[in-house]
Amino acid sequence: MSDIRASLVQSVEAIDPAAWDACAGNSSNSGPSFGNPFVAHAFFQALERSGCTTAETGWLPNHLILGDPAAPDGIMPLFVKSHSYGEYVFDHGWADAFERAGGRYYPKLQSSVPFTPVTGPRLMLRPDAPEGSARHLLQAAAGATRQLGLSSCHITFTDAATAGLADDEGWLVRNDQQFHWFNRDYAAFDQFLEALSSRKRKQIRKERRTAVEAGITFEWLTGDAILDAHWDAFFEFYIDTGSRKWGQPYLNRDFFSLIGASMKDRILLILAMRDGRPIAGALNFIGADTLFGRHWGCVEDHPCLHFETCYYQAIEFAIDRGLKCVEAGAQGQHKLARGYEPVKTYSAHWIENPSFRDAVDRYLRQERRGVDADIDWLSEHTPFKKG
Repeated sequence: MSDIRASLVQSVEAIDPAAWDACAGNSSNSGPSFGNPFVAHAFFQALERSGCTTAETGWLPNHLILGDPAAPDGIMPLFVKSHSYGEYVFDHGWADAFERAGGRYYPKLQSSVPFTPVTGPRLMLRPDAPEGSARHLLQAAAGATRQLGLSSCHITFTDAATAGLADDEGWLVRNDQQFHWFNRDYAAFDQFLEALSSRKRKQIRKERRTAVEAGITFEWLTGDAILDAHWDAFFEFYIDTGSRKWGQPYLNRDFFSLIGASMKDRILLILAMRDGRPIAGALNFIGADTLFGRHWGCVEDHPCLHFETCYYQAIEFAIDRGLKCVEAGAQGQHKLARGYEPVKTYSAHWIENPSFRDAVDRYLRQERRGVDADIDWLSEHTPFKKG
């Protein structure tokens, strides 16, 4: 690593926030210069300060710095992982196979946004970084994997360009799919509906009517309008959903207070209200041109409430603010019927053991063909008018 002047730091606090955000493409916490909120210094800082990313939780920060740590040319968010939870690109089968063959899969290196299956930059470069800096980050990450004696390094939910560069450097590329909504310059939600087939348009209108039949209304909260009481309510929703889905939620109450203080202008909290109290909510983050849907939960079960709170309200907000895309999180083919389209996602994997690497490579070649075929089929079955 010394040949390319790279180093590891075990806390985001060791890096100047302005220097980090310059690499991340976020020159401030507000305004049009702010790109992807999930790679902001404030987001990683909130995870650390709340105790969500620590050695005890299995997410030990080891961020890779290229060049001078005081003014880095590039940064790769990295964590030493002792498990594979909270990643959303599943490699439990790889771990089981490697350990049954006598290897030790954990710990491993992971370049991702913890607990967050949203796309974004993982090789973060200062605008004036020297040519080849992205390639040097990949080489340094592979070198760190080897020097730390780890089995592998994984870059998840990155962009196609990074995946292509990683492929050139000998990493293995993996594909999956998500469902994103795209704003084709719609002036209003009804204009979006007019782009759909008649049957799907009627279905969505029926779902929207059904969602509010119990006297439910919706509020959009951003910035200073989000109070501690709102976070208390939302955390109750989050705990309920997390406990049912994976047994133990990843985030704690302190995390939400911290992002509420440091990233309030990048947050949209959608609350469903009934009889003057919140009964459901969806947490979204606002990027330069994308609304990122993250967490949802409820304390009352009503028909179509999930669709309205998470999908249709997000679309309305994106249209109102002129945002170009809504990312609705991982998985969920039910999103297709609601105007969200299949999009290929990318990850890259450095496997140190040659025999294990070859086995994973063979598997990924087959998996990529399956993902491509699935996306092709789904793209033919979107709810939009044909032709």
